[in-house]
Order: sequence, then structure tokens, then C-alpha cells
Amino acid sequence: FLFSAVASYMAGLVGSSNNPVSGITISTILVSALLLLAMGLDSKAGPVAAILIGGVVCCAAAIGGDNLQDLKCGQLVGSTPWKQQVMQILGVVVAAFMMAPLLNLLHKAYTIGSEGLPAPQANLMGTVAKGVFAGGLPWTVIGIGAAIAIVVIIIDAILGAKGSKFRIPVMAFAVGVYLPFDLNVPIFMGGVIAFMVSKTMDGMKPNETRRGEIERNGLLISAGFITGEALMGIVLAVPVAAAHDANVLALFDGKYAHVKWPALMFVGIVLILLYKLAFRNELPRAVAREKK
Repeated sequence: FLFSAVASYMAGLVGSSNNPVSGITISTILVSALLLLAMGLDSKAGPVAAILIGGVVCCAAAIGGDNLQDLKCGQLVGSTPWKQQVMQILGVVVAAFMMAPLLNLLHKAYTIGSEGLPAPQANLMGTVAKGVFAGGLPWTVIGIGAAIAIVVIIIDAILGAKGSKFRIPVMAFAVGVYLPFDLNVPIFMGGVIAFMVSKTMDGMKPNETRRGEIERNGLLISAGFITGEALMGIVLAVPVAAAHDANVLALFDGKYAHVKWPALMFVGIVLILLYKLAFRNELPRAVAREKK
């Protein structure tokens, strides 16, 4: 209940996309593991129990924040709350039945925790749960991390008090520290594109309505990229799992594995499209203004 309230509060402040689910879950697992250890659970059953508790809290916090945002959106467009809640319940039930088969499919195709599907957050949570019961959790390192987080929070508060546009959100900082490099690179590229869009808008000097539209364009396109990648990962997992061969869809043999430029070219095209599409309605308007 407590963490669901926190998640709902964050959704009300900044939206469900900034819901601190990972931090809530890791905190829950750490506290639960310490309590279970004090209750006498061994290193075999204890980590599993802590992960189960963390999973329940994770789902509750995620659904709580998302539902609150859905209900607020419904209020803005005039929806009936009880009808929304019925569909939200239906969505949770359908997701509960679909999640396990999809995870099994992905695990069979890629192996969760491997290089193909690293699942860094899951590995971190498992390490925390096992470390508490095995006695090998590096508390010194955790303390250093907590101290760094406090420093980052203080710096961010100072920047906010000075009205600086440059901020250091502690959750974003933490994600950048523990995520693998191959995941950090696209996040950084997206940040660069967002910065370029912001600077371009500063030069265009649009009103607040147009600025909001441009920002939403970029947000929706980025969300579509993320969703599409996730869906394609599931679609591609079907033939991989069926054939028991990770290379069943490979177009070329291994001798071309060192050729990187096609992928780099494609990434460049995607980044250009992401930038251009953010202004897809602004360019025709600018041309029309010039003609007038």
C-alpha cells in the first residue's frame, strides 16, 4: 500500500513514465531479505521469498501509478471512472495470463540473463536477495553508492534552486551507472536528439502550445520505437525457439559479422527521422508563414 501510494504520487507529479518502480522494488527486496533473514529463513528459501515479495510490490506500484494516470486522463476527456476501472481490471487479468508464456518463450529463445537478453535489473535484484542470505553483499560498496546518490541529490537541488536548465535526476544517474554500455548508448543518443530539438525550438520561439506539441511528437515516436522493438523481440523469438537455433533468421553467415557500417547507417537514419518527425507539423506551417 505504501509504495503504491508513492508510485501514484509520482505519477500525479510527473507522469507514470517517471514511476520509480525499480528503486521501489530493490528497496523492498533488500528490506524483505533482511527481515526474512532475521526470522531464520535459510539461503535456499529466503532469496526466493524476498523476490516474490518484491514482485508483488513491483506489480502493485506499477499498476497503481499507471491506473492513477489513466483515471486522470479519463477525467480530462470526460470518461466514466467505473468503466475505466472495469477495463483496467480486464487488462491486468489478460496480462497475468499472457506474461508467463511470453517470458517462457523469451527464455527459451534467448535465455534471460544471457548476452542476448541481459535483464540487468533482474540480475541486480537477484544479486541483492542472494547476497543478504549468503553474507556476501558488499555493504561498503552499497554505502558508497548511497553516499554518491546523496551528493547527486544535493547537486540537483542546488541546480534547481538556481533555476538551471541542466539537472541531474538521481534515478537517471543511477540507471546510467548500472545499465550495460550497449543500453546506455541508445539512451544517450536519444538524449542528444532531445537536446537538439530543444535548441531548435529555442531558435523558433514557438508558443507554449506548439512547444508542447513538438515535445509530444518526439515522445510518441520514441515510445513507438520502444514498443515496436519489444514486439519484434517477441515475434522473432517464435522461430528461434521453434528451431532451437539463434541464427535461424540470419541473412549472412558469420564471415560478415565484422561489418558494422550497415547498422551504423541505419541508426543514423533512425536518429534523423526522430529529429525530423518531431517537427513534422511545424515545417509546413513555417513555409506557409514565409509565403504570406
